[in-house]
Amino acid sequence: MSRADSYEIEVGGEADGGDRVPDLSPREAFERWLGRLRASKADSTVTSYHYQLKLFIEWCEEEEIDTIGELTGWDIETYETTRRNEGVELLSLNKEFRTLKLFLEYCARVELVAEDLPEKVDPPDVPRDAHVDETRLEHGRAELLLDYYAEHDYGSREHALLALAWYVGARLGGLRGLDLDDYDSADAYLQFIHRPREETPLKNGRDGERAVGLPREVCEVVDAYVADHREEGHDEYGRRPLFTTTVGRMSQNYTRARMYLATEPCLHMSCPHGNDRETCEYVDYTHASKCPSSRSPHQVRTGSITWQLNRGVPVEVVAERVNTSVRVLKRHYDQPTKREELEERRREYVDRLGFGANGDDQS
Repeated sequence: MSRADSYEIEVGGEADGGDRVPDLSPREAFERWLGRLRASKADSTVTSYHYQLKLFIEWCEEEEIDTIGELTGWDIETYETTRRNEGVELLSLNKEFRTLKLFLEYCARVELVAEDLPEKVDPPDVPRDAHVDETRLEHGRAELLLDYYAEHDYGSREHALLALAWYVGARLGGLRGLDLDDYDSADAYLQFIHRPREETPLKNGRDGERAVGLPREVCEVVDAYVADHREEGHDEYGRRPLFTTTVGRMSQNYTRARMYLATEPCLHMSCPHGNDRETCEYVDYTHASKCPSSRSPHQVRTGSITWQLNRGVPVEVVAERVNTSVRVLKRHYDQPTKREELEERRREYVDRLGFGANGDDQS
């Protein structure tokens, strides 16, 4: 995440030097907590926490809660009722109150609030399927898109970006942060390296660092991109990004926009929405996200993970490749349809259902 996109935290003041706990306002306590988190969490995580609790801090100020120590369980209940009456989705409300609980646990630990106050935060239950974004790039569409690029725009930036996103299942930030030297064509692998001081952090910090193998056909695409289409240049830290523009490394927003553009269905079929590609505004990268059928980097990642699992790659291996836990992978990304389960995961066993040692009828 670039500095322009990240939330800059102003850390709250120190104690007065004595034994007394300072009377911090809700905002001061919040800023202090975020400041501590920045040392161990990715910028994207800290920014997410900021936006999830921003409205709560503003509500406290409107209610004239001057110090965080004044906060009571009734205040928390009143705030939840206020948010529910505003029509906030249950999943969003759940995330807000889980973050509020984390914040208040910190406050209780440093004695800013009563020890039992965090226990009074009760995030609303959410149905399991509400946690899953079912919109993903289907493997059939991914294949058609990659076939299109192979025939019509081989080795283009969009071709290489989509190929790596699909075959690796990497996050947007991981792809954007790749340097040319992180790619090894001869040994067919990519390295993902956490470089927070140079504005290319990995979501899970150093725990996200890994080497990921690539199919030879993907290496050939990336080799063609590097040889024929990559803009030579350096970023502001003197590094040579793998994915570049005329001014250096692609920004987060620009990378996201190029993925939307790379997954538009009219590249390989007639527009499903009846538009003419020659005049459609969605073919401009600044509007590609508005196309109902284009897909974000996260949706490509979701489709990739499901596809890798359906191809029989062990769940532990997929989790390592995409840098997530097996538990999170199963809950959020493993989304096979019933037909996919039949065709991909069970086919090898169905084929054994015959007479004879190998499934062949030898009678």
